[in-house]
Amino acid sequence: MKVKKLISLLLAAVLVLSLAACGTKPAENGGGGDGEPQTLEEARVLYDQLMAQENAIQSENIELWEKVFLSADKGMAMMEDGKNYGEFLLKTIEASKDKFTDKEYEWLKESATEISNIENKLAALEEKFPGLTEDPSAETADGSAPKFPAFEGKDLDGNPVKSSELFAKNAVTVVNFWFTTCNPCVGELGELDALNKELAEKGGALIGVNTFTLDGDETAISEAKDVLAKKGAAYQNVYFDSGSEAGKFVENIYAYPTTYVVDRNGNIVGDPIVGAITEKKQAEALQAQIDKALSTDIG
Repeated sequence: MKVKKLISLLLAAVLVLSLAACGTKPAENGGGGDGEPQTLEEARVLYDQLMAQENAIQSENIELWEKVFLSADKGMAMMEDGKNYGEFLLKTIEASKDKFTDKEYEWLKESATEISNIENKLAALEEKFPGLTEDPSAETADGSAPKFPAFEGKDLDGNPVKSSELFAKNAVTVVNFWFTTCNPCVGELGELDALNKELAEKGGALIGVNTFTLDGDETAISEAKDVLAKKGAAYQNVYFDSGSEAGKFVENIYAYPTTYVVDRNGNIVGDPIVGAITEKKQAEALQAQIDKALSTDIG
């Protein structure tokens, strides 16, 4: 199951959750007489209510949760597809229990256990209702492909970048979202650089968006450049304002790394690729979308 979190940068080197409680009451009767949702619409209502409960837990004591993430092993993948987020929290809390008072430790352990239980319920809903997590608003009224949000920003060397110009000059653009302390993200940087070279021969390109660097955070930019250099990844990485439409788009990326394929007109091709392309399934899915964009390019 993809970890379902809306994430933001509270610290330059730490990815933490900071959503305010939505105030939604827990589900009582999801629609059927047995309390279980019977339709996709009812499932979405219950799903949102469960997410609100989870977000409320993590917004109850932001400072304490920040301590948890500051104590985490920076080599650990925080947002991996197929992982229960509550289990990640429990392991992190247990590994750093000496940094908390007994009261803090017990509260955190209890809260993480509750989050883990919620994640299991979310996973069960996803399994029962395929397409549950797809965003209905992503579909345009005429059924055409959704647009990648326009942005104006800079690359990590300070050169201006405009999405409209970037996409228009490429037959296909692969956009990879990552962050510096995500193991799977860093682990695929070499493969992404090789892919960028392959795409260049076909009139395409690959760009990276390190979410720590949004808004031009100088420390995060320096750290990202260092990681990229160590992995031999020379392809362009860009950042933009977190308050822009593209910044809001990032808030709805639930697992890392996540990769999108965009055609020359700025249309998103297919579904996002969740997980590193070092895995066969992700690599094949990504290549299929690239081939589709290239085959339909009229530039």
